[in-house]
Amino acid sequence: MKTWIAFWNILLKDMRTYYLKPPNVSWGLLFPLVWTGMFLVRSGGGLDDVAALLPGLVAVSVLFGTTSMLAVTVTFEKKHRSFERLLLAPIPLEVLMLAKTGGAIFFGVVNAFVPLGLAALFIAGLPAVAWGAFTATVLLVAVSSAFLGLFIAVAVSEVFEAQTFSNFLRFPMLFLCGLFFPVERLPALLQPLSYALPLTYGADAIRGTVLGAATMPLALDLGALAAFCALLFGLSLRNIRRRWIA
Repeated sequence: MKTWIAFWNILLKDMRTYYLKPPNVSWGLLFPLVWTGMFLVRSGGGLDDVAALLPGLVAVSVLFGTTSMLAVTVTFEKKHRSFERLLLAPIPLEVLMLAKTGGAIFFGVVNAFVPLGLAALFIAGLPAVAWGAFTATVLLVAVSSAFLGLFIAVAVSEVFEAQTFSNFLRFPMLFLCGLFFPVERLPALLQPLSYALPLTYGADAIRGTVLGAATMPLALDLGALAAFCALLFGLSLRNIRRRWIA
């Protein structure tokens, strides 16, 4: 019981300190709008094209919403030695890191519904969404993205390094993970790299639950996302024990 009380207290502290600040809330609203406008201007399309862009916008909103905040908050607390006090708490390291990533996961899940809500306001006749599968997919995308941000935060020592490293991974994903055009249209040499990235499976599953146009079975997409979650979390814990505790 004490472990879970500590879990919720750490999570609520992070939510108040970082995630519920006005700039972060506005970021969650403005980012999908900016990306929607950018792709509409680039394609020359109208509001009718937004439905086709929705899966990519949802995935991008989750990816940037989770990694942007988590990579900064963990690195900031480690740099100012406040994270060391948490490491001294009598709770398992796994629970501590789940608490630290919980706020980013929640923020990412909320971000996922912003593009859908905006599209529903302006477009009539949006495609029917398989809400159960969509919610499960969004949750796994948020968890894998949060653990990716944790992996980045553990690997660096400065906030600017975390942001640089995050962008080094995130922006190639925009073009390699099938967010806005199919993976099959990529050069043959790049396609294996696409399937080595978790967002490829998340984008495919979101496309299937929103547009019914997935290229892989939903079970495969969700299973791959779960495997990436376990791998990234395990690698992050290993690095924390080696770099921050040992």
